[in-house]
Amino acid sequence: MKRTPTVLDYTTLPEELHSFLRGARIFDSSCSPEARVYFIDRDGGYYLKRAKSGTLSREAMMTEYFHKKGLSAEVLGYYTGDEDILFTRRVPGEDCTYGAYLDEPKRLCDTIAERLRALHETDFADCPAPDRTAEYIRLATENYKTGNYDTSHFPDSFGYRSAEEAWRVFSDGMSTLKCDTLLHGDFCLPNIMLDGWRFSGFIDLDHGGVGDRHVDLFWGTWSLTFNLKTAAYEERFLDAYGRDAVDTDLLRIVAAAEVFG
Repeated sequence: MKRTPTVLDYTTLPEELHSFLRGARIFDSSCSPEARVYFIDRDGGYYLKRAKSGTLSREAMMTEYFHKKGLSAEVLGYYTGDEDILFTRRVPGEDCTYGAYLDEPKRLCDTIAERLRALHETDFADCPAPDRTAEYIRLATENYKTGNYDTSHFPDSFGYRSAEEAWRVFSDGMSTLKCDTLLHGDFCLPNIMLDGWRFSGFIDLDHGGVGDRHVDLFWGTWSLTFNLKTAAYEERFLDAYGRDAVDTDLLRIVAAAEVFG
């Protein structure tokens, strides 16, 4: 995870955060234009995320929920006003794009597959986002209707030659998507934390909730291919996860949905 030394005027932030930030070394760890992320190097570490007002509420809610399950960081504060601020404890270790993990691709592949299966077997009866599948279908449909898709994804990433081809597959199959599994929602290597190969938590949970497991399976295979720069581990990942719970037709339907963001 990138960490660039920076200066942050903590006096512009909620007063409850001043004691955490005063005199601490601060690093910019941002990786997206939508949010600024700062690492506060004190007491084991904290993260402060700033974004447009209202955009971090879902992430705060799902991070709190996953933390109760022992699966994510402790949320120390969520503030909304002119902007959103999310303040959490650091999850120990490094994310799965860390060089030492990428250097052992087979072990990495098996580790994240087994961890995903464990997540998908977690009880979700009290999940505050109980129907991600309906949201997922609605977003893909809206984006198709407004022409919101990235043609650079055709055909190398998702296997479709056109948006229309992807839409035909998705519209024909979306009713088969289930809502029976606790999802991360963006199950990619940068969002999985390991501490010396021991799982320590998930981050960036704003797409989490109850939905179809094949969303996470799709992004797990995609991320391995993207980060390892080879498709050699896609089948191994599905084997390690457990073929008893994998439906390749549903993976193709999810891929079609993802064409539309």
